[in-house]
Amino acid sequence: MKNTTKLFNKDFTLMVIGQIISLFGNSILRFALPLYLLDTTNSAALFGAVSACSLIPMITVTPFGGIIADRANKRNIMVFLDFLTALLITVFAFSIGKFNLIFMLIVTSMALYGIQGAYQPSVQASIPLLVDRDNLLPGNAVINQVSSLAGLLGPIIGGILYGFYGLTPILIASIICFFVSAVMEIFIKIPYTKQETTSSAFAIVKEDFATSINFIFKEKPVLFKTITLISCFNLFLSSLIMIGIPVIITQILNMSSQAYGVTQGMLAFGGLCGGIMTGILVKKIKIYHSHIILSLAILCLIPMGLVLMFNVSNMISYIVVTACCFLIMALSTLFSIQILTFIQSETPGHLTGKVISFCLAMTMCSPPIGQIIYGYLFEVLKNDAHIIVFIAALASGVIALMSKKVFSSMRNNEVYIEVCNDRE
Repeated sequence: MKNTTKLFNKDFTLMVIGQIISLFGNSILRFALPLYLLDTTNSAALFGAVSACSLIPMITVTPFGGIIADRANKRNIMVFLDFLTALLITVFAFSIGKFNLIFMLIVTSMALYGIQGAYQPSVQASIPLLVDRDNLLPGNAVINQVSSLAGLLGPIIGGILYGFYGLTPILIASIICFFVSAVMEIFIKIPYTKQETTSSAFAIVKEDFATSINFIFKEKPVLFKTITLISCFNLFLSSLIMIGIPVIITQILNMSSQAYGVTQGMLAFGGLCGGIMTGILVKKIKIYHSHIILSLAILCLIPMGLVLMFNVSNMISYIVVTACCFLIMALSTLFSIQILTFIQSETPGHLTGKVISFCLAMTMCSPPIGQIIYGYLFEVLKNDAHIIVFIAALASGVIALMSKKVFSSMRNNEVYIEVCNDRE
């Protein structure tokens, strides 16, 4: 018999609202700080290098965040980290003008991404505890849509504030967001059973790492293959979006920070639409269709490369680039929700936080490399940016073709099929 338990219970609703507020603060910061660096230094190479450095703590902290999420109260983790982020931005705001700008941005960005690396596993591991299994896929879609909504509003509002008033009001707004989110999260009740242990902290971490690695590499090798493909995809496509789009819009097309904010907002709107598409197409699009979704996302790079190659007017080029970014993010979100649900459905509850965080960390290893490469390429090939875009499209296309065999092997996965069929 079909389970009719509603998705938006009190605790899940509180988490969703808290996520909207927290992620909005995070979104305006992630928009403003890199743009502030790019505007101040006018160096794509430095922009790429700083962005790459910022991700390193997230990569290293995320697996530990998963271990902590499985052993500690997830609500307390989220509350503590939101308060910590508010404190961090407060310190940064009072330090402007007193220390070297690049040093401050590197340290602050690294700290922000490190905190996010510890924060996100707790959120993802909480979803199966707050919703029933038949609501798992739409629950993931809602959290993803929340992220996209915050990402939509953040850059647009951030672009307006930054363009007219500079960095200060953005810092103030983000501090308020993190503080309010932390207070709201205090009232969430997430099921928690304390795990008794006599082992040392080092022994616990070592054991949990070994358990995660054994599960991914030996018990579920399809997860490792999937992670490897996503890492390669992130190297070529995701890194291009992260580094190339700001450079293309603000330096090559000479558009304003407000225009860049709109593009970032459309990226987030694409993510929001991708989450909606997941709910609508849940009965039709399965995990073994994922290579098709990736291929469609890659095709969106072609129009971007063409307008840059033929020197189309700046405004038309901007519109085409922004539209392609929207489509890429919509398709990427549809893909990522499918993958996340697959991992959750394949992983026992007591391993969810560890395995998801380990998977996230592995997929995040490639973007710093890609960001450094793209930063250098856009520095030396700024007048031939279309070459960079076409190379990225070609490399990503090869990866999409290779992924077909991996995703097709998931066609007969019983657990994932059961989760999806519960929605029918």
